[in-house]
Amino acid sequence: MAVIGGGNAAIDASRTVLRLGAKEVTIIYRRSRNEMPALSEEIDAALYEGVNIQFLTAPVNITKNRGQLELECIRMKLGEVDDSGRKHPEPIQGSEFTMDFNMVIVAIGETPEIPKQFDLRQIGGNRIQVDPDTLATSKEGVFAGGDVVSGSASIIDAIA
Repeated sequence: MAVIGGGNAAIDASRTVLRLGAKEVTIIYRRSRNEMPALSEEIDAALYEGVNIQFLTAPVNITKNRGQLELECIRMKLGEVDDSGRKHPEPIQGSEFTMDFNMVIVAIGETPEIPKQFDLRQIGGNRIQVDPDTLATSKEGVFAGGDVVSGSASIIDAIA
C-alpha cells in the first residue's frame, strides 16, 4: 500500500493501515526528510513501526494493471527555496520508475481555488468569508464550511 504526502495526515494514514493489518506501507514524498511538514517524532514513530519512506520521489500517474495499481514515479532533486520556505522539488529527467500497490491513499494538502465568477467575499487570500453562526456567504443561498472557511487545520480541529 502507498501513501502519497509528507504531512501529519500522511504519517497517520500510514501508521493506521499498518495497525489494521497491511503487510507493507510506503510513503511517497517529493522532498527530503528535512522538508517534511510532519512532526519529526511522528516520522520517527512511523519508521520505527515499519513504514517505508521514498524521499525525493513524486507520483506522475496511477494506472490499474492486472488487479494492482501501478504508480509511475519520478525521482526529484531539491532546487531553490519556494514560497513555503522549503527547497522546491524538481524532476530528474530520465529517472522514471513504477511500483505496484494494492491501494493508494492521497494525503496531500490542497489550496482551495474559488472561481471569481462565484463573486464570494474572501479573506486571507483563499478563504471564503461567512457568517460564523449560519455559514452563509456574501451570496444569498450559498453556504461554505471546512478548510475553505477556516483555513487548513488538524483533524482534531475538524472534529471539534
